[in-house]
Amino acid sequence: MTDKEEKKEQKTKSRPTILGYPVSIFFIVVNEFCERFSYYGMKAVLVLYFKYFIGWDNDFSTTIYHTFVALCYLTPILGAIIADSWLGKFKTIVYLSIVYTIGQVIMAISAIHDITDSNRDGEPDNKTFHVALSMVGLTLIALGTGGIKPCVSAFGGDQFEEHQGKQRSTFFSIFYLAINGGSLLSTLITPILRAQECGIYSKQSCFPLAFGVPAALMVVSLVVFIAGHRMYHMESPKGNILLLVVKCIGFAVKNRFSHRSKQYPRREHWMDWAEEKYDKLLIAQVKMVLKVLFLYIPLPMFWALFDQQGSRWTLQATTMDGNFGAFIIQPDQMQIVNPILIVTMVPIMDSVVYPLIKKCHINFTPLRKITVGMLVAALAFVAAALLQIQIDRTMPDFPSSSQTQVKFLNLESTPVPVEVEGQEPFVVPGFNSSNEYMTFDTMNIKISVGGKDATATFNKTMRHTILINAAGMQHTLNDITEKPSEGLNAIRFVNGFSSELNFTLKSKNLGPIAPLQASGYLNATHGKANFTIVNEGGQMCHYIIEVGFGSSYTVLIPSTFQFGESCTKNITAIEDFGPNTVHMSWQVIQYFLLTCGEVVFSVTGLDFSYSQAPSNMKSVLQAGWLLTVAVGNIIVLIVAEAGSLPDQWAEYVLFASLLVAVSIIFAFMAYFYTYINPAEIEAQLTEFQPEDKKKKEKEHEMMTKDNLAYVNNETSKDTDIKQTKI
Repeated sequence: MTDKEEKKEQKTKSRPTILGYPVSIFFIVVNEFCERFSYYGMKAVLVLYFKYFIGWDNDFSTTIYHTFVALCYLTPILGAIIADSWLGKFKTIVYLSIVYTIGQVIMAISAIHDITDSNRDGEPDNKTFHVALSMVGLTLIALGTGGIKPCVSAFGGDQFEEHQGKQRSTFFSIFYLAINGGSLLSTLITPILRAQECGIYSKQSCFPLAFGVPAALMVVSLVVFIAGHRMYHMESPKGNILLLVVKCIGFAVKNRFSHRSKQYPRREHWMDWAEEKYDKLLIAQVKMVLKVLFLYIPLPMFWALFDQQGSRWTLQATTMDGNFGAFIIQPDQMQIVNPILIVTMVPIMDSVVYPLIKKCHINFTPLRKITVGMLVAALAFVAAALLQIQIDRTMPDFPSSSQTQVKFLNLESTPVPVEVEGQEPFVVPGFNSSNEYMTFDTMNIKISVGGKDATATFNKTMRHTILINAAGMQHTLNDITEKPSEGLNAIRFVNGFSSELNFTLKSKNLGPIAPLQASGYLNATHGKANFTIVNEGGQMCHYIIEVGFGSSYTVLIPSTFQFGESCTKNITAIEDFGPNTVHMSWQVIQYFLLTCGEVVFSVTGLDFSYSQAPSNMKSVLQAGWLLTVAVGNIIVLIVAEAGSLPDQWAEYVLFASLLVAVSIIFAFMAYFYTYINPAEIEAQLTEFQPEDKKKKEKEHEMMTKDNLAYVNNETSKDTDIKQTKI
């Protein structure tokens, strides 16, 4: 034994262990749990932050969301190169985690809606400032979370010796649980934090808290990881196999075309043109990798559908009823269904479904499983489209860009006759409205109220309520033309009383409302909204209205209103449009189908990639797999911006159709794929490698060192299969 080997063995023996496991892995597991909590917690509320805080529409919110996710899956390549070529895994994780933490803190600051005392109305005081901060924060987060993604699990594997294969496998099982545990808890908790109200001068959804808690968990993640640095086994960077593969491919292409006009014998494969510089073993390994990467080409379409859980499906949930009786589910909390189903479905598929298929003598090969996974995911979007059609049927018929809508509200106890040009005459009941809005393509409308004629001018794309009495039209109100955000309910008051009144909901005061005038809208959460009505003399009346999700009401205080015990007797709540009636539980069907597709697709894909990859290039295929996720998110943002489909259900059908088409193409490609045994091919090439090629000895030696480094860093097959949360 050499002195170097003896020192290494002594250092290994001196490292503390618990039950045969290195103590260092516990720091890594806690680090991963906190980091995944931070990432998924922030991501769960991100699209609602764009829509309700920044004020972007659904399409642009979806575009920015998927741009961010795409960046998160592009940067792992950069992180792997930095770790393997320059800094090593430990320093890469530390430095990029600092960047990550700064990004999370910036996101929390960007969500503070009243940073300056000039803003007291609940709106962002400087939209450009908030947008700029959030974009900087998201860029840093994408660099951080993506950069450390390929390093943390491999660094955990580095802590074990060669004889600790069983312990290493158990570690990655725990590592997998940490990933899904962090995801599950954060997806449950951060929407609850967002639903709270906070602010210095005005109250609104507490995005600073929803982003702040993940930022705090990222600080904990970084501190815990650094705290264990004395116990870690750290290897120096030994060169990046990914760069070596790229160089080999580049040389083959360059050599092929530079010799195109010369009379060289034809070669069996275009990669054989790299033989002048690179070892045959490396070339054979690159061929194996390219063969699998070619099959990856159709796969981004699956991720294009899968990652819409956090964007389109979350926005869909905002138009649904989240009342489950014993508890209320926030729209962004529905994403928790996916990690719950993953933990449930993986063992069911492995121990029940696959054995049953095998007993039926069906050859369910890995590539067939991937094809089935894509088709099941397409079914999930068909289910989402059918659900969206049901939601659209319950939505109000808002005016188009060339229309206006009008209805009437009678302030008196006696019915008032109304005639509108082009409509049948009708009567508005006392202390009530004409219920349905009338839609007009013209903005100037002739109206007769109580026999008094007038011509009213209205705005395009707007809804209006006209206050009337026997004396004619008294006032025109501008109504809201979209569902209230975040499942809230919009409530306003019309003062038909003879004197000025004040209206208050919790700490929100609508101010004095003059007779025959209306207040602005107040947003009330699901349940009982308790209002306080106060007159000029200080007399008070408490009025309670029960509301659901996403409704709008105009509450009329009649002329017969009197303060006292029965003050609410004659108050009338008029429903401008009703609450969401399609229950959020219907989304479970599409989540179930998509998760089944994920389990079959993602787990099998990792298994297939591992089995078909050379021993030292599994990291290259992992980078390629992550790249398919990034490309999938780019597809979503292209469709969201360029698709311009009028209905959301049609977009769901489009995505489902595209995935079915891609599945057919993939099945055709898979039919011609021949499974190989990389270890056997490598062994044959190593055994019969020519010994007289001295000009390649240097390259071969470098490649061998890289091979050994990556073999030592690779995790077991079972480990990679389990890591579906990437």
